[in-house]
Order: sequence, then C-alpha cells, then structure tokens
Amino acid sequence: MKKTKTLLTLLLSLFFLFPTFSCQQTDSIIPSVPPSADDSTQSGDNSDSSDEENEESEDTDDTPQETPPATEPDNTPPVTEPDNSSPPPETPAPPVLPTSQYIKCTGNSVNIRKGAGTSFAVLGQAEKGTMYAVTGKIGNWYQIFYRNQVAYIYAEYASVFTLEKTTSEKTEAVIEEGYKLLGVPYVYGAVRLHNGKGKLLSGFSVQKFDCSSLIQYIFYHGANVLLDVTTRTQVVQGKYVHPNDLQRGDCIFFTNDVRENKTGIERVGHVAIYLGNNYILHTASDYARIEPISAKRWSHYIEARRFI
Repeated sequence: MKKTKTLLTLLLSLFFLFPTFSCQQTDSIIPSVPPSADDSTQSGDNSDSSDEENEESEDTDDTPQETPPATEPDNTPPVTEPDNSSPPPETPAPPVLPTSQYIKCTGNSVNIRKGAGTSFAVLGQAEKGTMYAVTGKIGNWYQIFYRNQVAYIYAEYASVFTLEKTTSEKTEAVIEEGYKLLGVPYVYGAVRLHNGKGKLLSGFSVQKFDCSSLIQYIFYHGANVLLDVTTRTQVVQGKYVHPNDLQRGDCIFFTNDVRENKTGIERVGHVAIYLGNNYILHTASDYARIEPISAKRWSHYIEARRFI
C-alpha cells in the first residue's frame, strides 16, 4: 500500500513537469520569433527603400531616352553632321570645250610651202598678221590649209592662239570648210555654187569668191544648208541672234561705205562667219582670211543670223 502511494506521487510529479519541458523544447526549435514593434518599423523602412530602388529601375526602363552620341555606331553619324561616306553633291563645273588652234604670222612675206621643209615648193607668201587654222604639225612646221590644199609654215615665224569650239559637229564642219579657202582671192560677183535652192551652177570655181558666195559654199558642204545668193537675201534666212548672244558659227551682216546710207535690207553689203572672241572668217576686197572685227566694221554692224 505504501509502495502504491509512492508510485502515484511520482507519476503526478512527472505529469506537472512535462508541460514545462514540452514548451521549452518547442521554443528552442522555432526558427524565428514574431517581430517586435521596433523590429516591424525597421523592417518597413527597409521595404520602402527596396521599393524606391525598384521604382527608379522601372522609371529608367519605361522613360524613353536619347541615345548618347558616344554609344552610336561609327557608321551612323548624327543627322546634323555630314556623312563622310556620302559627301554632299557639288555644283557641277561647266564642261570644258575643245579648242581650235591658230597661228598668226609674225614676219613679213612668210613663205607658205607645199611640204614641211625648205626644199618644198613655195605656194605663196603670207603678210605679217595673217592667220590660219592649224591642222597638224611636223617638226617645226605648222600644217595649214591654203587655197584648198595642205600647206606648211615654219614655226619660227608664227605665234599660236586658240579659240573654243562648239559642241555642234555641223557648225565645226562648216568652219573647217572655211579654213580650206583661206588665201583664195576675192572676186566681186563670183559665180555661186548653186542658185539658192540647191541647183549647181556652171562656171563655179573654188579659186574665187565674194563674201556671200563663200558663206553659201561652206554651209552647203559643211552642213547641207541652202543659203540664197546675196547678202540681202541671206539676211532674212535662219534665226535672228541678238548681238549679246553671238555664238561661234553665227553669221554677222554689215553695211559698207557704199550702202550705209541706204534703207532696209539694201543697207546690207557684207557677211562673215563668227569664230568667237571677236574673230571672223570672211573675204573682203583681197582674199579669204581670219581676222578680228575692227572698230570700223563694228560700226557697220546690222544684225546676226543663225543657220544651224
């Protein structure tokens, strides 16, 4: 009986001790403790800070920004800077026209020879200042045309100058026909090549021309253009050209001492083809030649016409 009471007492003691032990064990295995009020405030501060960082990050992503020039590819320059790979177009330079070369005799009675040397026959003599178109050069001899044949002048007795050509092949062909006739004698009323409508006339000769028959001839052979038979009928053909618009190949009509007091087209007494830079090719009183337009001849100017 005494042993039974002792056992019950022991059991009851164990019963009251067990809950205490159990709570202590539970507290020791819980990983964390609910935060205190101070801890909660501190934790909230950390959370706000984190949110601000996130908001700044979102603002950075959502707000469009201009790409800094330093980060642009090398082959994509800024719009305001020139593109080195594609330079801006330049104003095109005017085309460079080819030139025609001429000589001017610097001595008196310069021999014009059949070949490039003193052993060749003399075809004629050129006075000082006479001009010819250069068609070639052999050694020290300039090749020219003289009275419808190839001839030569020694370079020591000639100075060279140039005139610009046109881009019109027909115009240049007409002028080249005129070169061939340099030195041909002037004959007033010489027989024309054709009657003004293309019918060839008998008695024509390439060894004599007056001003209008020479112009008719070179336009026919150079460009197949039909001109009439006198200056007073040629002046109404073609297209009128203002004196400020004169071009190489235009024909200039003048009066002369005999006709300057007449009226209308009866004042017209001379014609020449313009070569540019104040030079003309024509025949007047002596032979077909190239020369500058004198002040007196300009005072006789009437008008210019273009036939090509």
